[in-house]
Amino acid sequence: MEESLSETRKILTRLTEKRVGRSVSLEAPYVSVIIPAYNIAQFISDTLTSALSQTYKDLEIIVVNDGSDDTEELEKQMTPFIDSVIYAKQENSGASKARNLGIGLSRGRIIAFLDGDDIWEPNYLQLQVDHLVSKELDMVYCDAKFFGENYSSGETYMETTPSHGAVTPVSLIDGSCNVITSGTILKREKLEEFGLFDPRSVSAQDFDLWFRLAKNDVKIGYQREVLLSYRVSSTSLSGNNVERAERNTRILHFINEKYELSPEEKKVWERQLAFSEAEVELERGKFDLIHGDYHAALLHLEEANKYYRKPKLTLIKWLLRVSPGLTVKLFKIFRPAEFSFITPDNMQK
Repeated sequence: MEESLSETRKILTRLTEKRVGRSVSLEAPYVSVIIPAYNIAQFISDTLTSALSQTYKDLEIIVVNDGSDDTEELEKQMTPFIDSVIYAKQENSGASKARNLGIGLSRGRIIAFLDGDDIWEPNYLQLQVDHLVSKELDMVYCDAKFFGENYSSGETYMETTPSHGAVTPVSLIDGSCNVITSGTILKREKLEEFGLFDPRSVSAQDFDLWFRLAKNDVKIGYQREVLLSYRVSSTSLSGNNVERAERNTRILHFINEKYELSPEEKKVWERQLAFSEAEVELERGKFDLIHGDYHAALLHLEEANKYYRKPKLTLIKWLLRVSPGLTVKLFKIFRPAEFSFITPDNMQK
């Protein structure tokens, strides 16, 4: 089950070290910023600079080192910031338990999440808090721009994974609303009431919390302001085509096993599961095509097209039988960005 703030003492038993910076106020702040850190030493300076440069000043910053392999370098990079943050360490337990530990150490009425390799705009907290208060919400998330190594498309999060309409269990299941964790703030009282992140599922940890809150009628909203830079890398992007699709199916199975879905939610869940399973087959087909396993690629594409029933996929299957090499060349020509991220140099299956 998810951990609870009522079990704070139990959560804090994971704490192996805690340092409170000399500049950290003794008075409880309005906002607590939770930053889990695992093997992101090269990025933590930019992340902390963005958090400490907020125009909104009534905050505390809690960095939780989740047993990083690069702890020595992480702490070196944090040296200029160490007096201004609360720094905690735990043995490697995953992002859920790292965030939960940070929440357990926090004192703010509002909890803000920021991953250790992402960057906030200077007015992020001010605009998020203003939106939360003015719209009488319990939780709000914003849009983000993608950036990082080999990634310069200029796309935003809501362009690729949009949010439309009210945030409900149904809109979360069918993908009408998509929450980005580093762009989310929410009231502490709702975490106290409905629980923290559930460590049992690595894939579903974020989604599970948003879904649980929505199931309990927590008022969730969003704004389309781009207030966050969300870091992507060749590794994360390439892994995501197959991995993301597989992760979506795992999330759906997780929530179906954990929650009693309403008839409407169940109907949408079944439809979304069929789509996600087809997407897994499609992405596996692309992967095998690029890696030269043409027979496996054909089998995956055939399975995918049982759902999609697209003439284009039928044509690709025919072309793959006739000339696999030409199929790969055409993929490279018409989908160059996707091709570059699926190539062997960038991807582990």
